[in-house]
Amino acid sequence: MYALPALTTRIHLIGIGGIGVSGVAHALLAKGYRVSGSDVRESQLTLQLRELGAIVNIGHSADHLREVDLVVVSTAIPEGNPELVAARERGLEVRHRSELLGALVAAHPVAIGVIGTHGKGTTASAISWILEVAGKRPGFIIGGLLENFAKTNSRLTHSGVLVAEVDESDGSLKNVHPTIAVVNNIEADHLNYYENLEHVQRTVVAALGDNPRLTHVFVNADDAGARAIISHLRVPVTTFGRTSPVGTDPASSAGETSETGHEVRAVAASADFVQGHYTLVRDGVVLAEIDVSLPGLHNLDNSLAAASVALHLDVAPDVIGRALATFKGLENRFTVVQAAGRILVKDYISHPTGIKRVLEAAATGQRKTTAVFKPYRFTMVNYLQDDYAEAFHDADHTIITDLYPAGEVPIPGIDTAFLCDKIRGRGPRVTYVPLMEDIVEVLHREVGPGEQVVFFGGDDLFRLADRYAAELAHRAVMGPA
Repeated sequence: MYALPALTTRIHLIGIGGIGVSGVAHALLAKGYRVSGSDVRESQLTLQLRELGAIVNIGHSADHLREVDLVVVSTAIPEGNPELVAARERGLEVRHRSELLGALVAAHPVAIGVIGTHGKGTTASAISWILEVAGKRPGFIIGGLLENFAKTNSRLTHSGVLVAEVDESDGSLKNVHPTIAVVNNIEADHLNYYENLEHVQRTVVAALGDNPRLTHVFVNADDAGARAIISHLRVPVTTFGRTSPVGTDPASSAGETSETGHEVRAVAASADFVQGHYTLVRDGVVLAEIDVSLPGLHNLDNSLAAASVALHLDVAPDVIGRALATFKGLENRFTVVQAAGRILVKDYISHPTGIKRVLEAAATGQRKTTAVFKPYRFTMVNYLQDDYAEAFHDADHTIITDLYPAGEVPIPGIDTAFLCDKIRGRGPRVTYVPLMEDIVEVLHREVGPGEQVVFFGGDDLFRLADRYAAELAHRAVMGPA
């Protein structure tokens, strides 16, 4: 297990503006390290890090490694990056981001790690906010900007409690050893690294099994991929969910506690475009009525995971209720913008299950919905093509722009046009707009007042959404150009 170096160490993080790397950089600055880094563009995150004292360079150059002792990289950094090449040539110590995160987690006697194909950032944020409202003042390192904490993704405190989002995308979760783990869901994802769903499950089980600090695991029993790993875990397990686990009778199991953990349920759960509600029940005992200030059943699931952990940490049910009623989530996770009578929703999700859940939540608003999607990786489209075909059922119109390959070698026959045809084959209306910049004009023609647009993608697509909102506001005042 990697240990944090001496405070005299100068640490340089390549890709410091990434949401995961920036969280580690923020924490290292809080510990008192001298931190530098580089990224391809300026961003909100790089500006924040500069304000905290980091040296941030825009662009990559070997010259940025002067007086550097330790170089930190993520899996996204290619071996040909000039700074990484120079670091290896000079014999500098090079560590993966997850090793630094693991060292920060190991410094906390209570460390909660959240794993999952989707929802882990929101779940980790909800845990952090519940513990904050409970007066426990947790630290956190999360792959998103927390709305309840002045839009930061990281802070360290002296409470001894840390909440961390643990990325399973590249197998590096083996480097992070929390004392409590949450498994939100396990689906086939990151297929540039994994062979299939079973490979993801084996990796998660191995990482949890090799963690000597682990004392308890919380598993979403409604998710088949997560539920399947329970029998392979060697520590106490608490299950959570909205429906009864497969093979159990709710009436006969009420009030029973497993030998190793508890069962936490959300009973009579409902959600709409604005909020949700459920009755919180543990082992058949009603604890509280919970209002969740985020839309969609998927956010109820995330909040239930957080409530389950909070109960384990002896947070009172009424405190959990107060916290979840005021929980604001993460930036660009179902972030709603009003523009000239239209509603724009921005969400980072690109996995088909997440897209389906977001569109289901959006559909509760009873508005005509246009989905805008920038696909990610040939492997994802190839392996999950049938799931993508079903994901856009709740959209009246889907606009798809060219796929982002992320450096992958193309797969013959698998491209954006293929995906569009696959979705059309299930009935939805699909428009293929190869150049992302052309989408705004299509939206101006197609989307009227009282309708909504849901953007699925990354920062570049969200910048386009912001441009669309600005043009709508301008046209409302000045009229169409």
